[in-house]
Amino acid sequence: MSLLHILLQITATATDTVAQTATTPAPPAQEEISLLMLLFKGGYVMIPILLLSVIAIYIFIERFLYISRAGRVDHHFMQTISQRLEQGDVKGAVSFCASYPYPIAKMLEKGLIRLGSSMRDIESAIEHTANVEINKMEKNMSYLAAVAAIAPMLGFLGTVIGMITAFYNMSVTNNISIGIIAGGIYQKMVTSASGLIVGIIAYTLYTILNNKIDRTVSTMETTTTDFLDMLYKPSI
Repeated sequence: MSLLHILLQITATATDTVAQTATTPAPPAQEEISLLMLLFKGGYVMIPILLLSVIAIYIFIERFLYISRAGRVDHHFMQTISQRLEQGDVKGAVSFCASYPYPIAKMLEKGLIRLGSSMRDIESAIEHTANVEINKMEKNMSYLAAVAAIAPMLGFLGTVIGMITAFYNMSVTNNISIGIIAGGIYQKMVTSASGLIVGIIAYTLYTILNNKIDRTVSTMETTTTDFLDMLYKPSI
């Protein structure tokens, strides 16, 4: 066989390969789906889950700002009260505390009003005011805990509804193809994932607020101790 004949055969084979490649249909492109469209595929159960997420974020922001304000203590606050008590200006100290809208100032104001009573009465008044202020800081925190518990349950409910729908479609169409089974289930599992995410976020925000309240309460206790120490001074 001549070299020319071999080259002609190679050329013919390459041409046939190119032609077959050109006529072979390209595989269908994978359908891309956005996160928003995926959330919409979760169905009507996604509505309360999204609503719970909005409630959780609102409660967190509102409580975070309130607790941050409640924990503020001016560096000169205790110094000013101490100076006025040393001067015997109890009314001035009470007025000074009343001008501050913070829980610590309200606590000390109650204690100053009861100066002249027993130390136990002063401590009791401060403790009662502190409990009231702590309850104010914990306002709506139970709703945030409820969101953390309810959101995952709603997500699981959406998945159960999806499975019921998938099996119902199989019974009606008498078709058990993987498309019918997977189509209904994967859409509704979006609700499970969404519910878990909202629940985890809500619980995390709840924990952050609780820690912030604990730090604020610790500051209140420290300030109260310093105030009681001032009252024990012989000059007062």
